[in-house]
Amino acid sequence: MDFKELWSQATPWRDYLHPAMEAYDLWRGSFEHAVIPAWAVAAFRQTPLSRLLVLAADWCGDAAHTVPVLARLAEQLEGVELRVLERDQFPRVMEHYLTNGSRSVPIAIALDAEWRELSDWGPRPAALQAWMLANQANVPTPRRYAYARKWYASDRGETALRELLEAVRR
Repeated sequence: MDFKELWSQATPWRDYLHPAMEAYDLWRGSFEHAVIPAWAVAAFRQTPLSRLLVLAADWCGDAAHTVPVLARLAEQLEGVELRVLERDQFPRVMEHYLTNGSRSVPIAIALDAEWRELSDWGPRPAALQAWMLANQANVPTPRRYAYARKWYASDRGETALRELLEAVRR
């Protein structure tokens, strides 16, 4: 995969977050309230992370709760930038990062300064993903999504940061 070329086509975070988004208020609220713990900033500074290339969709609740946290992290790491690839505009990339055969987003692709992939993470923190999968047959979709929103609100991006850090360190 030519990450340098994909990066040139990706939308910088500051341009991605805009009022015409389908779920703009949710995305904006997540970004405004995102606080990156000092442990995360210190730990990510010790990694070769240089770029976060994220597959997302503006209608996706999971992306709206996670991508703004990753964008806030990138802001706090000197020399690190986050850009977004809209999932449906990059089907070849999405096909490479399927989750159990599904086109689930977000997928954060961590890159070093030489455009090498360090790792990828997504589409949800593992504990939430396990709950969603375990309950997809017996809990109606609206209740599952309500549970996910509450989970994200209480977690505040902490688990996503820990899992991404673990992935980048491998």
